[in-house]
Amino acid sequence: MCGIAGLVDERLGTSDIADVGARMLEIMAHRGPDHRGVWARPPVFLGHNRLSIIDLSRANDQPLAYRGLTMTYNGEVYNYLELRIELERDGYTFTTSGDTEVILAAYHRWGAACVERFIGMWALAIWDEAKEELFCSRDRFGIKPFHYIERDGRLHFASEIKGLRVSPLFSGAINESQVARGLYLGWMQHWDETYFVDIKALPASHNLSWHKGTVRVWAYADVDAQVRNEDTFQENSSAFRELFIDAVRLTARRDVPMGVCLSGGLDSTSIASILASSTDEHQIKTFTAFYTGKGNVDERPYINHVLERYPQITPHYISPTDEDVSAALDRITWMMDAPMPSSSYISQYFVMQLAAQHGVKVVLDGQGADEIMGGYMHSMYRVVADHIRAGRLTQAFAEINAHSQRQSYSMKRRLNVLAKSILASSRDEIALYGIEFARTYPWIMTKPSTSYPIHLEMPSGPRLNAFLYNLLRVTLLPTLLHTEDLNAMAFSIESRVPFLDHRLVQFCFSLPNDHKIYRGETKRVLRSGMRGIVPDEVLDRKDKTGFITPGHISWLRGALSHLLEGSWDELNGYVVKSELKKVLDAYRGGDNTNALFVWRLVMLRKFLQSQ
Repeated sequence: MCGIAGLVDERLGTSDIADVGARMLEIMAHRGPDHRGVWARPPVFLGHNRLSIIDLSRANDQPLAYRGLTMTYNGEVYNYLELRIELERDGYTFTTSGDTEVILAAYHRWGAACVERFIGMWALAIWDEAKEELFCSRDRFGIKPFHYIERDGRLHFASEIKGLRVSPLFSGAINESQVARGLYLGWMQHWDETYFVDIKALPASHNLSWHKGTVRVWAYADVDAQVRNEDTFQENSSAFRELFIDAVRLTARRDVPMGVCLSGGLDSTSIASILASSTDEHQIKTFTAFYTGKGNVDERPYINHVLERYPQITPHYISPTDEDVSAALDRITWMMDAPMPSSSYISQYFVMQLAAQHGVKVVLDGQGADEIMGGYMHSMYRVVADHIRAGRLTQAFAEINAHSQRQSYSMKRRLNVLAKSILASSRDEIALYGIEFARTYPWIMTKPSTSYPIHLEMPSGPRLNAFLYNLLRVTLLPTLLHTEDLNAMAFSIESRVPFLDHRLVQFCFSLPNDHKIYRGETKRVLRSGMRGIVPDEVLDRKDKTGFITPGHISWLRGALSHLLEGSWDELNGYVVKSELKKVLDAYRGGDNTNALFVWRLVMLRKFLQSQ
């Protein structure tokens, strides 16, 4: 993982291009402490902060030139060894042993279509001297960030938003629609929109080109949401296991120390267990944040079951104190480039800090599993909705009853599941999110332009897959990946996510609903596929705790209580002040009904104060 920056700007002279590029790289120095490289041929500037992961030699420093092509690149193409063999058969030769030169050769051989052959994560920019064209690409799920400003034929780009804030094209204008989405729904980006009007995110699975002042953006891949798999559940469980083991094997390729972010849940435990049982890893470091006390979550008892099974795993733990959080908050919020919608991302920051303290430069994490296999509660509503739409009422009620028994629901909760499932059966995803948007805090936004700033996709097929598709591409995962990248990069760590191997993602979308969720059991194919590898105590867990922190409840009433003080004038024009006062007064009085929303208000205010 590294940091990239670049410009194609015919209005800037040689010294100005170099100056802007240097400042962009400097503000992102944390992304690559091992080497800084620049390449300038006005009107083009390419810059790179290197974090050495594969082939640590200086020969792999970037920007790297190859046959008239020059590239700056962030990420890892895990199948570079296989691609290299294929390219060598076509007559290509290599002077390095890493993936960077392979990417350039692949582009030389196949052009823009080369990215369709990649397994991995990337954000890259290649200048083609002969064509006088810049080609940029972002991986299929947006694991690696790519932000840009384009105006009047001028293109400036950087890994992080903060890298573009030093650009002369940056005006600082706030995107009011994104403010609304952040407050209501907790999204940090939406498609190509960020919190700034000027700065766009290149969407996942998209390419971008600049040629003679014209910028073009296009999609090169998508997820097929149609159910096309007719194999038995046991056959698919075996196929899943094989695919997932290969995904972990590929993402484990590196020449530096590696660890695992281990929560005690099914997803991260599956990764750690595969490393311990199915690869040549002899010593595996894991990193966990936990909190004790009322209302907090401590997953160490589940981790202990993993340690008993796999003695080659060495656990490391951190329990951030109020003082730790208070001392780190300014740096965390600066890193995020947007208001944090949840305090859980602070815990993630401390996990990455712990990994860095133990000499690790690569971590594997479990992001993506819930999005591709139905791990969230709202997935259950869509499964029941699909039964209702197909007239399978017996199966619909059986699913509700099984889930309710599994979770020990009251009759009121069971009826709530039924009501939400009926709603999901009669409305598409766009309408459902619109209801949520309109229902939640309708008093908060005062500007009509932000009344309905949501765009979702509605692929044909099961309602479950439509929901998961939007989780993956639009609603939740982009925010999770945004914070994952920035928290890891705060400590110069590369974070990798095996569940987002595109082969595994497409396989899971091809499965029928009951291979993902059945009789109240979520991520069914994962649980079955990992049987015998992951301890039964983890596989058979009935709860899903998420990454719970004390933030919304205790931090804002303790170490961070000063953030509630003051006039709150920064939110003028974004909130109805009288209603804001009611919510804050209720929270100060001990009412936790809107605690998460209060957190989002506080983070928005802190973000606006920093502008």
